[in-house]
Amino acid sequence: MAASTEAPSTVLVINCGSSSLRFALVEPASGRVIRQGMAERLNTDSAVFRADSGDPAPLPRGAGHAEVLDQVLQALREYRVMAVGHRVVHGGEAFSDSVVLDAASIRRIEACSELAPLHNPANLLGIAAARARFPDVPHVGVFDTAFHQTLPPKAYLYAIPYELYLRHHVRRYGFHGLSHSYVAREAALRLGKPVAELQLVTAHLGNGCSACAVRGGRSVDTTMGLTPLEGLVMGTRSGDVDPNLHEFLVEHAGLSLTEVTDLLNRKSGLLGLSGSSNDMRTLLDARERKDERASLAIDVFCYRLAKAVLGLAAALERVDALVFTGGIGEHAAAIRAETLGALRVLGPVLDPKLNSMHGQTSNGRITTAGSRLLSLVVPTNEELVIARETARLASGAGR
Repeated sequence: MAASTEAPSTVLVINCGSSSLRFALVEPASGRVIRQGMAERLNTDSAVFRADSGDPAPLPRGAGHAEVLDQVLQALREYRVMAVGHRVVHGGEAFSDSVVLDAASIRRIEACSELAPLHNPANLLGIAAARARFPDVPHVGVFDTAFHQTLPPKAYLYAIPYELYLRHHVRRYGFHGLSHSYVAREAALRLGKPVAELQLVTAHLGNGCSACAVRGGRSVDTTMGLTPLEGLVMGTRSGDVDPNLHEFLVEHAGLSLTEVTDLLNRKSGLLGLSGSSNDMRTLLDARERKDERASLAIDVFCYRLAKAVLGLAAALERVDALVFTGGIGEHAAAIRAETLGALRVLGPVLDPKLNSMHGQTSNGRITTAGSRLLSLVVPTNEELVIARETARLASGAGR
């Protein structure tokens, strides 16, 4: 058929994890979410599926991504899906932009799986299942790493033998690119300035956390690296540690290399420091009850975040704004306050009232009018980014 130049009016956004699948049916032009839902604990005996705000419904024992997409088809039977957008975690150096998915591009994604063995295979499962169930519409891959492909070599190279980069692509890639790119542009709209004229630090803070230096709308440095483990303290991830820690724990704690990697990814961060939870809301409540370990975890989290912000400033000529986003960044006023307090060298002056209201009454601003460092809260919307990227590419794809 001839290629269509009409942008899709409805896009199904799919975000697959190894044991989960999220979906949203989105109108790219308006940003309206028509239907959404998720499945959790896939490939187990306790898999569940929930559409919109309904109660979770059990799935058949061992249900995987294919079975969930059958449920999605049922949930969307009243609607026409015009295109499908897939979040793909790692595009390596092969993808600096979103791409229409075909056999060739899927093979290139498969080749990146060695860089993200926990993420890309799950993304590929979702792509295969969705293409089988929506065979007559364009499918588009939108990459979490693509936004960071503008990093200069001095920011993405590790100081290790250069041959490891040439042969094995060992370098810093960065993640959360969908979120960082969205909030940078949204911050520019709120400030009434072109994003090309702004220099920002964006902080995506959730269970996974990263910060990014954005100059002229382009990523010029970020905290995550070869994998999402590098950088800030996160919910269960350690962030930066001494590279020799692995050998030390193998020799002195009797752990295998695999066990050390699992410890740093799933048992560290806020959970490891507090000994009780990876949820910032729980830890803030515990701090109010004088829980010393919870308080310690929060202190480390905020201090390391502030250090990262100052480090990222080296990639900029100035910091026009520090932008908070993600579940913690958007909702945890105490974390923003403590982080800004540690950034006193930049001269932030927090407005406690605006901060307590998460910037909702001030177009995102949480600092005073006279503050040397402007700080904003900007809610992220990764699904909308995927939907709009999908619509952009699908409008020129054959159907």
